Amino acid sequence: MYIAKRLKEENIAEYVLYLWQVEDLLRANHLDMDELRTNYLAAFKAEGKAEKELEEWYEGLIRMMREEGVRESGHLQINKNTVAWLTELHNRLLHSSKHPFYSAAYYKVLPYIVEIRHKGDRQDVSEVENCLDILYGVMMLRLQKRPVGEETARAAADIAKLLGMLSDYYKQDKAGTLEF
Repeated sequence: MYIAKRLKEENIAEYVLYLWQVEDLLRANHLDMDELRTNYLAAFKAEGKAEKELEEWYEGLIRMMREEGVRESGHLQINKNTVAWLTELHNRLLHSSKHPFYSAAYYKVLPYIVEIRHKGDRQDVSEVENCLDILYGVMMLRLQKRPVGEETARAAADIAKLLGMLSDYYKQDKAGTLEF
């Protein structure tokens, strides 16, 4: 919860990736709060108000996952909305002549996006979500201490740069200082 709040302010792309990881964590614990307490929350050693806030946050996510039918796969609507906002901003940036560095970063990663769309069943989602999928997959490989190929690592680094730029523009857009 505290990490999510910080990431939402600092880097919206990392925030989305974090929440996707939380969704998977909750699934791994069968959307069961008691199991989550034992397997995960106990490690935080939170007490009092902090413990209550933490548990309420996870209970709310579990409830939403059940209500929205994403018990086994998929993403919560709040996460979909964030990706949709990022996609809309991404498209505005690409159509603006005031952001050539963003366009250049996008065209650098476009071949990776095309490749991932042809490899899997992810053609029905936005390019921003494709980029997030790639970074999430690499993150999962690293967490599992599995090897990440050189080309994949290079693609992930380029995509991270693009999403970092997008996150910076997102902050500017939210602050009302981004010009198109």
